[in-house]
Amino acid sequence: MNPLRRKRLLIILAILAGVGIAVGLAMSALRENINLFYTPTQIANGEAPLDTRIRAGGMVEQGSLKRSGDSLDVTFVVTDFNKAVTITYRGILPDLFREGQGIVALGKLNADGVVVADEVLAKHDEKYMPPEVTKALKDSGQSAPGANPQPAKEG
Repeated sequence: MNPLRRKRLLIILAILAGVGIAVGLAMSALRENINLFYTPTQIANGEAPLDTRIRAGGMVEQGSLKRSGDSLDVTFVVTDFNKAVTITYRGILPDLFREGQGIVALGKLNADGVVVADEVLAKHDEKYMPPEVTKALKDSGQSAPGANPQPAKEG
């Protein structure tokens, strides 16, 4: 083989190997940082992975909020109107967090089927609902309280 062709071939192989390594590292980083959304029904059915960071969302059940008297621990139940899942959180809940409202909690599912959240996201205003929660409620045949099923007509 011609020395010039051999040099070009080695350069091309080195570039391909470098690109392959870069793509492999990027895929590995993305796999570790992905947060998939699970509904309470999916969590109750065992579809959510244990000890992996997930997003769980739904409507906070009325009367389910329990605060610890001596710490910032909070426990509440989230439902999609088919099944419910308990969520524990240590910290200050968002100002807009209320019972009967849609939320998304980021955390890990433990072996007891409880989501141990490290972040709780509440809706922005009375009409906003996280897209995942809206879809989950629609799939379960329910509508979100206060949700307008008809889009507003532009005039």
